[in-house]
Amino acid sequence: MAESTTERLVGDATPDLDLANAAWQSGTQGIGDVQIAFVEGFIAMRHGRRPDRPALVFTPAEWRAFVLGAREGEFDLT
Repeated sequence: MAESTTERLVGDATPDLDLANAAWQSGTQGIGDVQIAFVEGFIAMRHGRRPDRPALVFTPAEWRAFVLGAREGEFDLT
């Protein structure tokens, strides 16, 4: 089983979340590289092909801002 580590890019402190038993979800269009899990009120995101690496952890507000930005094309690099 993958190590359950977390890493935060935004905010002050990383919550001490146990991700060992997290229910990781891939995109609806098949197995993707990005997986998310909802754990203790936070959203964890990891690289699906490298689950042993640390997961990024977001608050609900951070996650909402990310999702809205993605929907609006903020991260479209094409």
